[in-house]
Amino acid sequence: MATTRQAHTVWEGNLLQGKGVVTFDSSGIGDHDVSWPSRAEQPNGKTSPEELIAAAHSSCFSMALSHGLTSAGNPPTRLETRAEVTFQPGTGITGIHLTARGEVPGLDEAGFVRAAEDAKANCPVSQALTGTTITLTASLA
Repeated sequence: MATTRQAHTVWEGNLLQGKGVVTFDSSGIGDHDVSWPSRAEQPNGKTSPEELIAAAHSSCFSMALSHGLTSAGNPPTRLETRAEVTFQPGTGITGIHLTARGEVPGLDEAGFVRAAEDAKANCPVSQALTGTTITLTASLA
């Protein structure tokens, strides 16, 4: 069964001095302020589209990696994934780097790296972001 998730943003003002609020409708986890300075300079307690993409990508990748490892008979004890989304004003998103560290009993480093590469290629968020260069560093903890 397909699922649909919703969020919405209310923006007031022009790009450089304006501000907005992103609301997570489906989960109800709250409202989060967003502004151009929080996107192109320092966050100052506000989020950005790139941070939201990083959150989506790190969680999707972790789920895909966990599933792949478990399906191969090596269920992970713990996975930690960091996604770094680079934004260049005037150009856009220039790349995403995933860093994955895992505790996977009975699996060697090469096997973990292979599983991580497969998760990078096949998680739905990676597939949605195919126009962006995605790199990966993976290691066992």
